[in-house]
Amino acid sequence: MLRKDFIIQNKVGLHARPAAILAQTANKFKSSIFVEKDGRKVSAKGIIGVLSLGVEMGSALSFEIEGEDEEEAMKTVSELIAGRFGDEE
Repeated sequence: MLRKDFIIQNKVGLHARPAAILAQTANKFKSSIFVEKDGRKVSAKGIIGVLSLGVEMGSALSFEIEGEDEEEAMKTVSELIAGRFGDEE
């Protein structure tokens, strides 16, 4: 199992478009992918769960990934967050 913490830098946090991108990306992997904020943990594979976290700019998130492709999944999630979901340069 891999676990990594991130600070969301998108100006609008994880609104509908970046939440959808995260869910679509997570669903490409066989591993279980969970995201946690303020003690609430949801599957990153469901857009409703991700939106329910109310992630704003500066929010701290923890990702927990477990499964056969966990390393590739964590690398992809890390790149997605570092790239701000393509929202801004």
